[in-house]
Amino acid sequence: MELKVLNKLGQETGRTIELSDSIWGIEPNDHAIYLDVKRYMADLRQGTHKAKERGEIKGSTKKLRKQKGAGHARVGNIKNPLFKGGGRVFGPRPRVYTIKVNKKVRALARKSAFAYKAKTEAIVVVEDFDFQNPKTQEYKSIMNNLNANTKALHLIADDNLNVWLSSRNLKNVKVLTPDLVNTYEIVNHKVLVISENAVKQIEEQYN
Repeated sequence: MELKVLNKLGQETGRTIELSDSIWGIEPNDHAIYLDVKRYMADLRQGTHKAKERGEIKGSTKKLRKQKGAGHARVGNIKNPLFKGGGRVFGPRPRVYTIKVNKKVRALARKSAFAYKAKTEAIVVVEDFDFQNPKTQEYKSIMNNLNANTKALHLIADDNLNVWLSSRNLKNVKVLTPDLVNTYEIVNHKVLVISENAVKQIEEQYN
């Protein structure tokens, strides 16, 4: 698959880049994508939820009334879950939600997500650019020139602080490096903007 390389103004540079069919042209595996997205979403859960059960709340353990003859149902102490302020029955406890997905399945999921973007022609290749200082308005105009102002994921080759800072205040754009990108981010964004050197890094990483 061959794509034209654009500049910051959204104009063609006259150069093209060949995308490897072993990554961008594979038959996407939907189940691998599902597993990797599920793993990512599960890892976001803190698992710190906790409710006090009967043995953990503060209160007297004295029996409230005698067993028989009171005209009411038998009860134990004030910690009874049926009473207001009583312990919770089978309440949530701290737990780890991590799901194990094999490394090769995760790699297949990312390649499948890239392949979907290639199939739907949602990839824009742009020449590498940099800022001397963070410039949010200038970065926004670049994304507008590339028609990538709606839910765009921008992959850059190097961890460029000024480019990242320029994009940080834009809610529809996210900047990542190829080694940090995950299946969820690829699937969740409509347009994939990739710098020239980032394409080479992706192909080196997954080939």
